[in-house]
Amino acid sequence: MNELKSYLNKIYSKSTVKAYLSDINIYTSNFKTCETASHKEIMHSLTAIRNRYSNPKTLTKFLSSIKVYYQFLVETNKRNDNPAQSIYLKDKLNTAIQLQDLFSTEELENLLKLHENKPYQNPQLKQRDEIILTLLVYQGLQISEIERLTIDDIKLKPGTIYIQSSQVANARELALKPNQIMLFYEYLNQSREPNSINSFLLSHTGKSHNKHEISKLITVNYKNLYLPRKLTAQTIRQSVITNLLKDKHDVRVVQVFAGHKSPSSTERYEQSSVEELKTVIQNLHPFC
Repeated sequence: MNELKSYLNKIYSKSTVKAYLSDINIYTSNFKTCETASHKEIMHSLTAIRNRYSNPKTLTKFLSSIKVYYQFLVETNKRNDNPAQSIYLKDKLNTAIQLQDLFSTEELENLLKLHENKPYQNPQLKQRDEIILTLLVYQGLQISEIERLTIDDIKLKPGTIYIQSSQVANARELALKPNQIMLFYEYLNQSREPNSINSFLLSHTGKSHNKHEISKLITVNYKNLYLPRKLTAQTIRQSVITNLLKDKHDVRVVQVFAGHKSPSSTERYEQSSVEELKTVIQNLHPFC
């Protein structure tokens, strides 16, 4: 457990480490063969956890901790795979878009400018993190989609990037900005250490850069940027989609861009713009 704690301390805040350790301790104490468990066995263990904790938020938190645990085993060469990585819970969470957390296109681009001036001891890692930020701000990708990117997904000659399909999103091919093409080229041909791993983005240990580290880039470095609004990878994606609809892009086009499986998933962002207007009017004229 000390090795796990040391690993977590390098990535997360003290409060996050404490929460992860608590969940992982419960998991490993009640699942003695967890270190070598298969995907199916983990699913069985989650059923037991669901019977114990019925709150969807608690279940989601537990699953996040379990994924971090197996990622630790991968990073420390105790396993070759993360059997929990592809597990998603179907327990209903409140997925309403929080209007007060959305950001304008200018505010998102300002995030990129701030990163340019941020000091890094390792210029290669700064370049990698810049790539992540551009994928969030320009393509509105989910962190799991960024994590799954391979070298083969980067098409520099036509200037596109291929996003693999998942349980929650469709596959799609998106255009890269001109500055991204040069950035990606330099990373692949100059900065990225030669590696047998086909993953596009690598961690400081030379392994695939996982989504928890990608999320940390925002939550640790820029979480106070636009307080009281919460700047996260999720709210950046929500903002990108909402801004496209505000700019009068067709809903069907935005649906393809976002990878939404259902038109209703995109339409709720369009509805958000109407509700946002209602909120502004209510704030200006509270007695209407």
